[in-house]
Amino acid sequence: MHIPDGFLDVKTWTATGAVSAAALGYGLKKTREVLTDKQVPLLGAVSAFIFAAQMVNFPIAGGTSGHLIGGVLAAVLFGPWAAVIIMSVILVLQCLIFLDGGLTALGANVLNMAVIAPLSGYYAYSLLKKVLKGRRGETIAVFTASWLSVVLAAAAASLELAVSGTAPLGITLTAMLVWHAIIGVGEGLITAAVVGYLERMGIGAGDSADFEIGGGEAVEK
Repeated sequence: MHIPDGFLDVKTWTATGAVSAAALGYGLKKTREVLTDKQVPLLGAVSAFIFAAQMVNFPIAGGTSGHLIGGVLAAVLFGPWAAVIIMSVILVLQCLIFLDGGLTALGANVLNMAVIAPLSGYYAYSLLKKVLKGRRGETIAVFTASWLSVVLAAAAASLELAVSGTAPLGITLTAMLVWHAIIGVGEGLITAAVVGYLERMGIGAGDSADFEIGGGEAVEK
């Protein structure tokens, strides 16, 4: 899903960069309010897992690529705004070190995968949790939210390419959504499996004795 240099026009990459910068600023403020020292080890481990998972890319039409995102996993464990920061750092490192995604398109990539994906997925997850109860309900909520986050991020990337005149919206949107609907199933299964494993291990959003998973805002027990 990384958009490379040269695929977005100036108005698109400047606009997406401005929106991403604003989201990051707000995310930093919110993260300072909820993140605790006890969460740091798990945060590091999850960030490394997401970083590695995102390095596996699948070529897609229109000059883009598809891969797992991991935004909902970070959001469920650490909250939506902490997830924005985690995902943004990962994307910046991938861009600067591995040249995965263009520098001019960094704002768009951050918007799609570090803002839209975790925020939309987290709030979908929160809504579903109110309806679906129990361990099975938690699993369904995580899976569905993860799948939705991938599809919405792909749709946003398609729209940015179309607005830039890179490719017709119909062609890009169809290619991106078809592939990412499939990729989203894998993301949903992996995210649900990781969250379920952490629950069974008694590890929540930080420390097993002090926090419970799924709260997303490090709510103390």
